[in-house]
Amino acid sequence: MFVAIPPRQKRHPRWVTPTLVVLLCAAFVWTQMLPPLVRDAVLQDWGAVGGLGSDPGSLSDPWRWARLFTALFLHGDWAHLLGNLVFLMIFGFPAERLLGSLRFLVVFLLGGAVANFAASVSVADNQVVIGASGAVSAVIGAWLALFPKARLGVVLPLGLFLEFVRAPAMLLIGLWIVLQVLFAYIGPAYGQVAWVAHVAGFGAGGLLALLSRGAIARRMRKEHGY
Repeated sequence: MFVAIPPRQKRHPRWVTPTLVVLLCAAFVWTQMLPPLVRDAVLQDWGAVGGLGSDPGSLSDPWRWARLFTALFLHGDWAHLLGNLVFLMIFGFPAERLLGSLRFLVVFLLGGAVANFAASVSVADNQVVIGASGAVSAVIGAWLALFPKARLGVVLPLGLFLEFVRAPAMLLIGLWIVLQVLFAYIGPAYGQVAWVAHVAGFGAGGLLALLSRGAIARRMRKEHGY
């Protein structure tokens, strides 16, 4: 009697998310080791500059466009960096698993560049936009597009106790995006945090994920031998 043994599924390592975490940390440590004046110059020269598009001549400068990507790896302080790392690790691993590593990297970089472009258009010429917030927002948008019915665990303080509950991801992230829109105009951090970049990155990531559904389905069928 012959018995068919199903082939062992080949697991592709998720290397983009941990690599991005290492690069973000390394870039931050490097800038912090620089003398203050040199560090400020690096942030100014490599960050996304405001007013992109206000001067038609700036659109033909390739470095102005490259800075939309280099700005993703620069952060001003530890709080700024850690906030982005937490959400990148929470949403990055499951999104990369389904999208595939290279497609996930495109979502991070292209979504982040779109976010920085939106921020650079909305801020003054003398302001510089830095940080991976827009790219992380793109990852969150892609994750929601791929897992619209998923539920996230939330710890709520109820009196003297902490209660762990599961809420629909659509609801929680929907509230998050509403706050980004409100903060873009009336929030306490207006002028300090590019909330417009968060909104633009979220939309770009969701759109890229939706456009990739066909490719994702083909890859899943190939990996599982369908």
